[in-house]
Amino acid sequence: MGEERVLKEIERWEREVSSYVSNDFEKVYELWVQDQFNKLPKPVQRKFFESIDQWLLYTYTFLQGTNAQTEAYNRILQVGRTYDEDIQQIEDLRKLSIEKLTYLSDQQVARNRVYSFVQGGATGAGGWLLLGVDLPMMIGLNLRTVQLVGTSYGYNMHNPIEMVVALKVLHAGALPKRLQYEAWEELKGDIEQYDRLMSQEKQLTNTSWIEQPLRNVFKTIAILMFRKKLFQGVPLISVGIGATVNYKTAKNVSDFAKRFYQYRAIQERHH
Repeated sequence: MGEERVLKEIERWEREVSSYVSNDFEKVYELWVQDQFNKLPKPVQRKFFESIDQWLLYTYTFLQGTNAQTEAYNRILQVGRTYDEDIQQIEDLRKLSIEKLTYLSDQQVARNRVYSFVQGGATGAGGWLLLGVDLPMMIGLNLRTVQLVGTSYGYNMHNPIEMVVALKVLHAGALPKRLQYEAWEELKGDIEQYDRLMSQEKQLTNTSWIEQPLRNVFKTIAILMFRKKLFQGVPLISVGIGATVNYKTAKNVSDFAKRFYQYRAIQERHH
């Protein structure tokens, strides 16, 4: 019964994503971004995406090795053992019902959305240093969320294949709404061929990824515009812009990750 309810929720979410219609501004903006990027020499474009891919892989590995992430994984296992005391490792969590796994996941999602909100607010209130590290910190927090969501559904994030899957989920979740459905369908198609993912010489990022740093540039400009409008010594508008944008990005990524790992867990139980 729980799986049927979750599948209906996923179907409803799919309809929302697939029915999203771009407005005229978004269409013009997308064409402008692609046109500007295509003016760059091909080697420069290739180097750009290779650099992003390498940075994402490094960030993923770094996060996996932190004490905070290890403690988070242990907390997930501890909560899982309250449902089934025989759980010894992450993969054992898959024995739990989809409802219990969703509860584990929702705990991680809620916590990391708060982190993103606070980090965005600090960026709005802080100086140039915080503005400069805002994008890598935001991506790092959202990648951490994907790792924790995947772990909550019983997938070992230390597995190289799970690393590729998680990075693809991060990329898809951070895309603008108009591009998410295509990425969702591609990820669903990958479910039965994960063993081939590592042999595919395919970039994790593409031209659609360009919009994330550009959106961050526009956010930074907005923060700087309102930085001098103080309320009792605090740039509240700048803080609000940073917190709201980062929270919205975190929500989009975490919602996408939750739906994907829910769908994957249910599909694998019936194969």
